[in-house]
Amino acid sequence: MSITREDRREFTLPAVTIGLLIGCLLCFTNLYFGLQTGWISMYDVTAICPHWYLVSKLLPTPLSPQEIIVVQTTAVATGTMPLAAGFVGILPALGLLDAEKDGTPPIHLSWLAAVGWSCSIAFFGVFLSPPLRKQVIIEEQLAFPSGTATAQLISVLHQLPPPDTSLRRRSGYRALDTEDAANHTVFSDEVDTVAQEDTDEPEVHDEREVVQQEGWMDLMYSFLASGVMTLAAYFFPIVFSVPLFGKHLAREWLWSFTPSLSYVGQGIIMGFPTSLSINLGMLVGWGILSPLAKYSGWAPGPVGDMSSGARGWILWVSLAIMCADSFVSLLPVVQSYVVALVSSYWAPKLGDATREEEDHEVETPDRLVPGWWVVYGLVASITVGTLLVWIVFGDDGIKPWATLIGFAAGGLLSVLGVRALGETDLNPVSGLGKISQLLFAWIQPGNIVANIIAGGVAEAGAQQAGDLMQDLKTGHLIHASPRAQFYGQLIGSSLSIIVSTTAYTLYERAYAIPGPYFPAPTAYVWLSLARLLRDGELPQNSSAFMLLFALLFAAVAGIKVIAIQRGHPYARWIPSGVAFAIGFLNTPSFSLARLVGGLIEYWYHRRVAKTGGADIRLIVIASGFVLGEGVISIVALILRTWGVGVISCWGCSGGICPGCSA
Repeated sequence: MSITREDRREFTLPAVTIGLLIGCLLCFTNLYFGLQTGWISMYDVTAICPHWYLVSKLLPTPLSPQEIIVVQTTAVATGTMPLAAGFVGILPALGLLDAEKDGTPPIHLSWLAAVGWSCSIAFFGVFLSPPLRKQVIIEEQLAFPSGTATAQLISVLHQLPPPDTSLRRRSGYRALDTEDAANHTVFSDEVDTVAQEDTDEPEVHDEREVVQQEGWMDLMYSFLASGVMTLAAYFFPIVFSVPLFGKHLAREWLWSFTPSLSYVGQGIIMGFPTSLSINLGMLVGWGILSPLAKYSGWAPGPVGDMSSGARGWILWVSLAIMCADSFVSLLPVVQSYVVALVSSYWAPKLGDATREEEDHEVETPDRLVPGWWVVYGLVASITVGTLLVWIVFGDDGIKPWATLIGFAAGGLLSVLGVRALGETDLNPVSGLGKISQLLFAWIQPGNIVANIIAGGVAEAGAQQAGDLMQDLKTGHLIHASPRAQFYGQLIGSSLSIIVSTTAYTLYERAYAIPGPYFPAPTAYVWLSLARLLRDGELPQNSSAFMLLFALLFAAVAGIKVIAIQRGHPYARWIPSGVAFAIGFLNTPSFSLARLVGGLIEYWYHRRVAKTGGADIRLIVIASGFVLGEGVISIVALILRTWGVGVISCWGCSGGICPGCSA
C-alpha cells in the first residue's frame, strides 16, 4: 500500500497521533460506561469535534479540515472496539456460563486469548466499508445525519463553505428526529436558501468565537468537576448512591440516585426525548413490573438478582421490546433495498441496457481504496479470523464452518445496519445481534457458546461498518481522501486490539464482571437469549408480558417510522423502543441522572441558547463531563489495583452502595 502525495497532506503524523490518543481515551471511557450500563454512547463522532479543533489550535500549524477528518476516523476506529469486540457483552456473557445449566464451565479468556479474539473481528468491518461507501454514500446518497452534522460543524469552525448536502436542518429544537441512536446532536439551525447566507454569517462568526475564546475553559472546568466528583465517589461511595427515595427503597428495590456528571452529560448529548424514553421505561420496568413480579411470586429472589429476582424477570420484557422495535424499524430498510435490487435487475430488460450507468464518484482513483485491497483484505480477515476463533475457543466452542457463516451473516447484516443508519441515524446492532443468534440456534442447536460467539462475529461487522460509515460521510462532504481515512481506520483498529484487551483485563482483575460496580447488563441479554433458544424456557408468566410489550412497541415503532418518513414534527416525541428497553436494563440511578441532563438540554435550547455558538458550548461542557469521569475511572482502577480502598462508608447503612460489604 503506497501513500500518495495528496494523502500525505491529510494522513499526517500529528493527525494520526492525536486521533490515537483521543481514541485510547475513548476506549477506556466506552469500556467503563459499557460495563456499567450496557450502552456505549457514540458521542465521540460529533460531540468531541470541537475538542479536536481546540487541540489543533495548540499546534504550530493548526490541522486542516481534512486532517481533522483523519483524527476523527482514527479516534472512532480506536474507541469503538470495546463494543465491536464484545468486551461489554460477549466476553462477560461467556464468564457467566454454568456447567450444570449450560453444559460448559465459565470461559475466561487470558490476555493473549482476548487479543486473538479481538484480532479475529477487528478488520472485517474496516474492509467492508469501502464498497458500502460506494453504494450508500456515493450512489444512493443516504443522509447519515450525524456524519452530516459533523461536516457542517467542521465547515463552520474552519470557515469553509457549507457542505453540499440536501439535508434540511431544522430551526428551534435541535435534536434529531430519530433519537433511537440516543447519542447524536445537530448543531446548526435551518438554512433554507443561499439568500440567507448574509444573515447567517454573524451566527457562524459567533460559533467560532465562542469555541476559540471559551471552549478550553468550559472543557477544563467541566472535566475537573466530573473528575473530582468521581474521585470523591471512589473514596466515599455514598456520593454516587444517594438514597433519594429513602434507604428502604434504595436497599430493597434499587431506587437510588447517582448524581454522576458523566451521565448528566450523556443526557445532554442524547437529548430530552431520548432520556425521557429511558425514564418512561424505568418507571414501567422498575416501578410497576418489578414489584408486580416480586409480590406475585414470579421472581421470589432479591430484586437485583439476575437469575431469580425481578431484575432478571424484567430483562425478558426488555429483550422483547428491543427485538420488536428493531424488527419493525428495519422493515422499511429491507423494503427499499429489495425494491432497489429488483429495479436494477429489471431495468436492462425494460430497454435501459444501452444506457450507461452514471458514476457519481467525485474522488480520483489515487484517493480511493483500490478494489483489490478490499478483496484481499476481506479474504484475509475472514480466513485469519476463522482460524483465530478456532484457536481461542476450539471445536467444542464453535466449528470453523459456523464461524465462516457468522462472517457471511455479518456482511449481510452490515448492509441492513448501514442502510438503517444512513436513513434514520440508528444502527440497530442490538436487533441484528438477536437475528444472528436466531440463525445459529438453527445451525448449531444446543451449543450456547457457539450461539454467543457466532452472534458476536456477525454483530461486530455491522457495528464497525456503521460507526465508520458516519466518518466516511463526513469525509465525503469535506472532500477528505477515503484512502487516508482507510489508513486511519486500520491503524486505529490495530492499536485498539491491545488497548481494549488490556483495559478489560485490568478491570476484570480489579472488579467482579459482572458485579456490583460493573453489572454488564448486555451480557445477560446475550446469555438469556441463547438459553431460551436452546431450552425454550421462560421465567414464570413473563411470556404474556413479553408478547404484550412486543406488540405494543411494534405498533409504536411503526407509527414512529411513518411519522419520520412524513416529516411530522411530533415524531421525535414518540418513545424509542430501544431507549425504553434500556430503562429496564439499567437501575433507576443511571436513568435519573440522564433525565437531569435531558431536562438541562431542553431548557437550555428553549431559554438560553440563541446562537449556534451557545449550542456548541453546551456540547463541549457535556462531553467534558463524560470524559472527566472516564479519565478518572482509570485513576480509580489503578488505586484499586494497588489496594487503595474506600475511606468511609458513612451514610450507606448497608446494602445501598455497590459492592457494600456491610
